[in-house]
Amino acid sequence: MPVRSGVKAGHAASLIFTLYGDFGHLCDGQLPVASLIALMAESGVAEQAVRQALSRMTAQGWLERIRSNARALYRLTEKGAHRIEQIAPRIYEPAVEWDGRWRIVVYGVAERKRQLRDRLRKDLTLLGLAPLQPSIWISPRDVRAEILELVKQPQLIRAVQLFVGDYEGPSSDRELLERCWDVGEIATDYREFIASYEPRFEKERAKHTLTERDAFVERLQLVQDFRRFLYIDPGLPSALLPAHWPGSVASGLFRQYYTLVAPKAERFFTLRLREGASGSRPRHR
Repeated sequence: MPVRSGVKAGHAASLIFTLYGDFGHLCDGQLPVASLIALMAESGVAEQAVRQALSRMTAQGWLERIRSNARALYRLTEKGAHRIEQIAPRIYEPAVEWDGRWRIVVYGVAERKRQLRDRLRKDLTLLGLAPLQPSIWISPRDVRAEILELVKQPQLIRAVQLFVGDYEGPSSDRELLERCWDVGEIATDYREFIASYEPRFEKERAKHTLTERDAFVERLQLVQDFRRFLYIDPGLPSALLPAHWPGSVASGLFRQYYTLVAPKAERFFTLRLREGASGSRPRHR
């Protein structure tokens, strides 16, 4: 695959975060710079974009640079590892059935602290909440532990309040959900994911034609594409969704295809890791 020099650092950073989240258990959460550059090149990301992304992620506190045996490595910080622990169950595990209750976050952040407020909104979105009103966000998932962890920050501890309760009307729970989440648009996104990956899954299941390198690239992109649903679907309760919800189909497809390509992908990753550690020249397989 040709390296695309136009890939921006922001996209490269997202892909690197996916790499650490999906393959990090194979390398104790740390990778040599040479391995990172080689692995990202397989997905078409140029070395300059990788280095810019690493610099950005280090400044933001997701990664830290260390040296081992005269080699430069990047490893997940405590903050980075914690974020992966938060989102991994929502990517890899089936959704937990809804208990019928809503988690409600109410916050008050002064206008002069707009940057803090914007960061809080991004974090709430990642945790699967949506705004009912500008400063009132809700989720059907049990996010209490994540919210309480989030508000340990000194600047938020008095600004955020968390409640759990039942919705008593005047609308229904389904209407409340549809007010906060665009169910139709989410369904469309899931159908596009299915249309993209189902033929590839069926082909690989029938013919096993992917090389180890191709399987690595495919798995990384599969997780990257599925991970974006974290921002639009918190695991909406099946009881409140239309029949034949495509999200269920997409989740099943993701897990089947992931399992199918995993052995080849992990062998390729391990090979690149060894080559990066030894300084040997990459080989395609």
